[in-house]
Amino acid sequence: MRAPTASRFPHPQGPDGTRRLGYGADYNPEQWPREVWEEDVRLMREAGVTTVSLAIFSWARIQPTADTWDLDWLDDVMDLLHAHGIGVDLATATASPPPWLTTAHPEILPVTATGETVWPGARQHWRPTSPVFRAHALRLVRTLAERYAAHPALVAWHVNNELGCHNVYDHSDDAARAFRTWLRHRYRTLDALNHAWGTHFWSQRYSDWDQILPPRLAASHPNPTQQLDFKRFSSDALRDHLAAERAVLREVTPDVPVTTNFMVMAGTKGMDYADWAASGEVDFVANDHYVVPGPQDRDELSFSANLTSGIAGHRPWFLMEHSTSAVNWQPVNIAKRPGELARDSLLHVAHGADAVCFFQWRQSAAGAEKYHSAMVPHAGPDSDVFRSVVDLGHTLASLAPVAGSRRERARVAVLFDWDSWWAVEQDSHPSSLLGYHREALDWYAALQRLGIRADVVPAHGTELAAYDVVVAPVLHVVPQSLAKELTRYAEGGGHLVTTYFSGVVDENDHVWLGGHPGALRELLGIRIEEFTPLLGDEQVALDGAGPGSLWTDGITLTDPATEVLASYRTGDHAGRPAVTRRPAGRGSAAYVSTRLGTDGLTGLLPALLAPAGVTSELPEQARGAVELVVRHDDDHRYLFLVGRGDAPVTLPGLSGEVLTGPDVTAGAALPPRGVAVLRQRRRP
Repeated sequence: MRAPTASRFPHPQGPDGTRRLGYGADYNPEQWPREVWEEDVRLMREAGVTTVSLAIFSWARIQPTADTWDLDWLDDVMDLLHAHGIGVDLATATASPPPWLTTAHPEILPVTATGETVWPGARQHWRPTSPVFRAHALRLVRTLAERYAAHPALVAWHVNNELGCHNVYDHSDDAARAFRTWLRHRYRTLDALNHAWGTHFWSQRYSDWDQILPPRLAASHPNPTQQLDFKRFSSDALRDHLAAERAVLREVTPDVPVTTNFMVMAGTKGMDYADWAASGEVDFVANDHYVVPGPQDRDELSFSANLTSGIAGHRPWFLMEHSTSAVNWQPVNIAKRPGELARDSLLHVAHGADAVCFFQWRQSAAGAEKYHSAMVPHAGPDSDVFRSVVDLGHTLASLAPVAGSRRERARVAVLFDWDSWWAVEQDSHPSSLLGYHREALDWYAALQRLGIRADVVPAHGTELAAYDVVVAPVLHVVPQSLAKELTRYAEGGGHLVTTYFSGVVDENDHVWLGGHPGALRELLGIRIEEFTPLLGDEQVALDGAGPGSLWTDGITLTDPATEVLASYRTGDHAGRPAVTRRPAGRGSAAYVSTRLGTDGLTGLLPALLAPAGVTSELPEQARGAVELVVRHDDDHRYLFLVGRGDAPVTLPGLSGEVLTGPDVTAGAALPPRGVAVLRQRRRP
């Protein structure tokens, strides 16, 4: 995987011509009469809005029939926004095909694994591989690009919207044909495919490419490598659609940057965004994120923003959507508490977002998202939400010096791997209870509790040597090349930490033979003969850590230099190692064989970090209560101090110029859910 391409971020300009942070929302003026538009732009100026995303779901309005177009209203909106100094991230409007298109061409509708058609009535009812849909979509893209190429309001193109949110897996005949083409490109020959898929098992050997299908409803468990390859293909099919729209935009408007909004957040795993960014299909990374209330909601927001920064190569990225308050799609939709709107927004900025936008500008009066919060709520501008929106606009204006800076690299990295995420959570495994994202989040949350900065970065294409400690939770899929890279990292002085069910299979989902953890066995200095997962409510006690749940391993030490950091005290492996570490060259490689959860990892991590000398930069009373994130440019460091809890926190020993928030350098406390940003001059 290549490194992400250079960012062409559409920073708004201040009155003096300097860069500013962007601020705005999805704007849907077609939902409102013309007279409301004038109030909208007045309120946008009051709030400090600089940028809006426009026309995301406007295809049916823009093209009422196959042969008619209605763009006069969009001209008016573009002109109105420009007249008030607001830039437009103009969508290609291809996210939701209009009724005339699906009526004339029902063959563009997706098909589920069980053969059911996904009918119109919501959104994203289109096949990523449909040539008919592609032709109509690109015609629309070209029409918009040619009409608005020279419009002064246009600052960026917004391809489609949340690609794959509802249509990532299509099992139609179009998908089957495209899947076969993708497989031909990947494997070249049927013999290579048959080997990769292990088709001697269950008499699945293929003698003709046309025999291959997507993993549709089957009598038992579908071929696991077929499933994994279909996930890879499905991500690539969406990326290819992005590339097709981008090609038209690049042809017509080569100087206008192009993006699409990723969804780096818990539960959205169908798209390999690290691959999309590295392939150069976006000129800057954009992301949508929504908080799911729960015990780890702060950690998950930070984790997702951090991973987005890693995907963006720590360059500035665009927060395209989040919520001012409640959403509409959770079982219970909880309003945000005072301070959370600003804190959530600024935590994204801390992790590299140079624009903060919401869904949406004005809360809808009708439709499926009418109970989703907005910058202007149902109650109107005389509301706490809108007053908070205006306050945030002022805060972002005060943080203009931060615009264009990059996130400072931490000493610890948590690796994130889509192949492992996809493979680990398939069927026919030792345990169906294992959650890849959950385990990675547990490690990150434990680092947060200890007040230790960590980067979340893609497992492939990351310069591992830049980190003192690399944590690779459940790194299940390890090709030979990655195994060698991890070995070089440890032997070169890095400290690797990995966990149960890591290093088990290669890129074809074939088990590395000779004992687990397969590809990493020699590096770790251990050998495991058989997996011993635990039942849902089982736990084991450990000496030196614990308790453990979900998984255990019967570890045999294969290198006398491998030390035992914790042992099982109960369970089938009582008295045997549970956590190990082996010196490797100038570094080390550690293995944690059970799920310890955030509490257990918080106790264990100091021992794992000790060889690298990694400790917290925060005063002791602030650890776990405050998150520290650092951005920097050539001249300055910007310290973001973000309150995680509901109690005030003092931060003695800090210095710097206060850009926003209380003067914590003079002893003022960071209030509950508060944020302070300090600017420090970098040492030469």
